[in-house]
Amino acid sequence: MTSMHSPRGGLRVLHGNLAAEGSVLKTGALLPEQLLFRGPARVFDREEYAVEALKAGEIAAGNVIVVRCEGPRGGPGMREMLTLTSMLSGMTIGAAVALVTDGRFSGGSRGLCVGHVSPEAAEGGMIGLLTDGDVIEIDVAGGRLDALLSSDEISERRARWSPPAPRFDKGWLARYAALVSNASRGAVLQPPAAYRSPADVPRESMLEPAMERP
Repeated sequence: MTSMHSPRGGLRVLHGNLAAEGSVLKTGALLPEQLLFRGPARVFDREEYAVEALKAGEIAAGNVIVVRCEGPRGGPGMREMLTLTSMLSGMTIGAAVALVTDGRFSGGSRGLCVGHVSPEAAEGGMIGLLTDGDVIEIDVAGGRLDALLSSDEISERRARWSPPAPRFDKGWLARYAALVSNASRGAVLQPPAAYRSPADVPRESMLEPAMERP
C-alpha cells in the first residue's frame, strides 16, 4: 500500500503486569506525544468518584486516572465510561492525563484511554492492587501497560487483597456477576465449574434469590 492513512492500525492491544490478559487502546485518537506516558496514579473504584474528583480540581496534569471495579464482573456489566471521557475531552487537562480502566469506552472517546484491562479488579487483577501515587507507564509502541512496582511489593499487596463486595447480592445482576468472564475472554457467562450437569445443581440455586419459598 503506497498511500496509507497511517502506518499503524486504529487499535492497539497492550500487555504488561497491569494487563496480563490484555487491554485495548484506540491509537487513532492519540496525539504523537502520547505514545509514551508515565505518571502517578489516581485510583477510583467507580466512574462517579473519578468524575467528582475531576470537578473538584483534584486531578493534575501528568496523572494516570485509574477507574476500576467497572469490568464485566465488577460493574457488573462493563459500563461505558462516557461521562468521564466526555468531560476530559472538553477540558484543557484532557490531553495531559491518561485513563486506565477495566471498563470500556465509546467509539467517540479520544486521548490516551486504555480500557478492557484484564484481569479486572473484581477477580484479583493487578489493577485492583493499585494505590494513589503508583507510577504507571503506558508504552504504545512497545505494547506495554505496567505499574512500576517491585515483584516483592506486588506479592505483599496480593497477599493482603480481598475481593470487593459485590454490588448486588440477589437477582439477575448478582447471578451475572458471579458467572461472567472477564473482557479478554469475551465477557460471556460461564457455568460454575462445580456443576457438571443439571442433576448436580441444587434446587435452591435455581430459584430467584428474591423469591420466597412456599
